[in-house]
Amino acid sequence: MPVEYDIDFRSQPEAYRYSSDERGVFKVEPYKSELLPHWSYVDAEAAEKSVAAIQSRYLTYRDANDFVGMDMARKYLQMGFTRAMRYAKYPGGKKYDDDGEKREPQEWADPDKREAAVIFRQAWQEVREDDLYQERKQRHVDEVFEPEVSPM
Repeated sequence: MPVEYDIDFRSQPEAYRYSSDERGVFKVEPYKSELLPHWSYVDAEAAEKSVAAIQSRYLTYRDANDFVGMDMARKYLQMGFTRAMRYAKYPGGKKYDDDGEKREPQEWADPDKREAAVIFRQAWQEVREDDLYQERKQRHVDEVFEPEVSPM
């Protein structure tokens, strides 16, 4: 994605570069403004509401042939899983101690976050396996840009 994010990616989808990670979720507009208010992973109930709202937006983007919106919805579902899982494994979500050393994960430090993570994971998987999502992703990558490689 461009360094500058003052782009309306709905009107300029060619400026969007696909990446399989969560890059851009807090910057790619107008999708950030449409999806972020619905994103919550505090517990299973919040996750269910969040997933329902994001899935609804996903279907709207899908019906509008808006791959960028579809992909941003996928990213919010993915991020719901990864963030909830971090809190599920690490008390307070702190993966590193004050000295910068990685803490040992616990099973399960926060069971509510674990339940939220499972809900997000299922929805994220459904989007990734959606044939139309896969088709539009491939078309976007082939016709617009080569995908960026996520850092390892």
